[in-house]
Amino acid sequence: MSKIRSWSYSRLLDFEACPLMAKFKILDRIPEPERPLPPGKTEHANDRGSRIHNECELYVRGEGPLPQEARYFEDEFKSLAAKFKKGMVSLEGEWGFDKQWQPVDWKLAWLRVKLDANVHLSGTHAAVIDYKTGKKFGNEIKHGEQLQLYALSVFLRYPQVEHVTAELWYLDVNDLTRLDVARPIGLRQLKPFDKRGRKMTEAENFPANPNMHSCKYCPYHPAKGTGDCKVGV
Repeated sequence: MSKIRSWSYSRLLDFEACPLMAKFKILDRIPEPERPLPPGKTEHANDRGSRIHNECELYVRGEGPLPQEARYFEDEFKSLAAKFKKGMVSLEGEWGFDKQWQPVDWKLAWLRVKLDANVHLSGTHAAVIDYKTGKKFGNEIKHGEQLQLYALSVFLRYPQVEHVTAELWYLDVNDLTRLDVARPIGLRQLKPFDKRGRKMTEAENFPANPNMHSCKYCPYHPAKGTGDCKVGV
């Protein structure tokens, strides 16, 4: 059976929730079914998130207005745009790493990390920022891990950086999560992430993991999805 060649944090969460779902999505590339819009909504949450991210990027580049959904962070975005003009900010970074955790081209990568903004505050201090739409409550653990992976990626990509500030901007709820980490602490995350990434990319079997949480929104559910999964609950 084929193996999953590369991973990202979102792919890892899918695999750890249900290996069979990850197989359907990544290896078999089974399209997700069309979903009706939620009552009173004009766009799906994923589509809305992508639109807001794109509009925020255009604003920071000086190519468009700040979207209304980002109004709570107007001061932060103004500061980010000013730093971009000074050449301190790179946007929509696509960082790739091989199995030895060395930076490689995105298309060849074993691990892929996408960032909304990377800010070079000084020669030894960098900040990474990710914009979040939707809720914060209930996502604290996985979002905290995501910040740790961002910080680790900066340390591996920029050997001169000794301190990373990683932030999540929750645009809808006017909240911010920040992780400040020094290089020795940040590099401690390499081994546990490596173990999890290898377990996923070396897997040859993809058993289902039926449970109320994973199956609730599974696009391959036997009754509420495509029907490719036969054991969902």
